[in-house]
Amino acid sequence: MNKAALVVGAGDATGGAIARRFAREGYVACVARRNEDKLAPLVDAIHSEGGQARAFGCDARNEEQVTAMVDVIEAQVGPVEVAVFNIGANVHYPILETTARVYRKVWEMAAFAGFLTGREAARVMVPRERGTIIFTGASASVRGRAGFSAFSGAKHALRSLAESMARELAPQGIHVAHPIIDGAIDTAFIRDNFPERYATKAHDGILDPEHIADAYWHLHTQPRDCWTFELDLRPWSESVFGIR
Repeated sequence: MNKAALVVGAGDATGGAIARRFAREGYVACVARRNEDKLAPLVDAIHSEGGQARAFGCDARNEEQVTAMVDVIEAQVGPVEVAVFNIGANVHYPILETTARVYRKVWEMAAFAGFLTGREAARVMVPRERGTIIFTGASASVRGRAGFSAFSGAKHALRSLAESMARELAPQGIHVAHPIIDGAIDTAFIRDNFPERYATKAHDGILDPEHIADAYWHLHTQPRDCWTFELDLRPWSESVFGIR
């Protein structure tokens, strides 16, 4: 029987690398984002590497769409053995320019959508008493920076959700983890907008998505006598949550 790895927020960098990593291990990578057409290059890449993948156009803020997606995967692909929530919503707004609409939208994307994804994954995992749910965190999950009130608020909420779920679901055989990505990631966005930061790539100064994906695979394969809830990933040159 096929095993499914659901990645919600399967973008061109971290989410895609995670999907490809699980596909290499024999899982069917079920990749999701709002615009299904944008998933075609990732699905093609997984197929070219000999893996299996299926794309889902899904607005993770919509309860009905998330529930339907998980039901389709369970019925047509296989049991969801791992679910990764990887939607970012990193925006910068001074507090006086942060409208209610901006704050609500960021919360919906980074926190509420995480709740829906986590709940629906747990719904199908708990009866089997196995599974892994991973929520991607950020520096903003544990500290608030000036100009990032909406993002920090949402990421703090997601971290609390993950911690609560970990305490509730671990006794039922479900591993819930919250890796904190504490540093710049090797993406086109960093390359194009922060060239000085991107230049540190030559000295291992930014996170490689493939190496992040390796950490996610490690979390999924940990024995249950030694489960990790939270780990932080940062380049060797990055300060520890702003403290050096």
